[in-house]
Amino acid sequence: MATSDVPTNPGPSDLPEFEWRPADLIRRRRPSRPAPPEAPKAGAGAKPDDTDEHGPGGFALVVLNQPLHPHLGLVHRLWDNAYVRVAADGGANCLYQAAGIHGDPCFDDLDTIIGDLDSLSPETRRYYESLPSAACSPSSPSASPPPRRAATQILLVEEQDSTDFAKAVAHVRQESHPQHQHYLYHHPPPPFPPRGGTPAALLDVVALGGLGGRVDQGVSQLHHLFLFQAGDAGYARGRVFLFSGESLTWLLKPGRHRIRVRDGVFGKHVGILPVGGPSVISTRGLEWDVREWHTEFGGRVSTSNHVLPETEVVEVETTREVLFTIALREV
Repeated sequence: MATSDVPTNPGPSDLPEFEWRPADLIRRRRPSRPAPPEAPKAGAGAKPDDTDEHGPGGFALVVLNQPLHPHLGLVHRLWDNAYVRVAADGGANCLYQAAGIHGDPCFDDLDTIIGDLDSLSPETRRYYESLPSAACSPSSPSASPPPRRAATQILLVEEQDSTDFAKAVAHVRQESHPQHQHYLYHHPPPPFPPRGGTPAALLDVVALGGLGGRVDQGVSQLHHLFLFQAGDAGYARGRVFLFSGESLTWLLKPGRHRIRVRDGVFGKHVGILPVGGPSVISTRGLEWDVREWHTEFGGRVSTSNHVLPETEVVEVETTREVLFTIALREV
């Protein structure tokens, strides 16, 4: 993923530009895990027009504590495409209830269960602890054969100042690139031994199952989309997406965004929600486009807009962070 430099106090003519291909996350790939993304060389990666382009690449799947049965087609597609698979505490119960309890091993290759583990059921824990061990990857071709470890690593993080979602994302970031660890909890756990080698660049994060159930939990997940990406230039620590089964949501940072929406994956409904403060947005490609439109909670908010049938790319320009959400077709 190339990351452009974000100007300080960008004006209308020098906003950074971002290209999005979110359908790549769930487009069917080969059954094996995709290769991890390669870290760009110094000075390389930025496009000549300072566009930050999000194309296909490795991502970490974080399974939250929400039922998976209503959207198993989407779950299987994301599971197959993910480079790393992590369950945030009770998310492991959901995986077990969807497959393991029925003798289906499709979700057995779970890398890590992490959290304060107050929601992890004894039955789920026994199941993942009983799975066959897997060999850790050697550090080099000439290294001694690596030790074997449990198929799924279970990590207890007892502090209560962060959610299990935050613990899982912090763990993924530490594993993919320790020096970029964002300390969302006080005592980060050690990185787990990856099965396919350590990725050379930061992974994007795809969280699954975040907006169903309780309202406070759903609002918390939206809050975390902002929190996980606050303060960095562009998307320097990787991008974070939230699949709710019926929609895909992610954070648009200040700048001009081109979002490809005609891949047979997305429906027509779109929302653009201000977070962190008021924003001024302009759009192109929607049924009710706006121009230099002030949006904030307590004022005007763009919901239930529609992608036009002829639109290939939705364009959004924003002066502050906003959440972009788009409906999904059945996968």
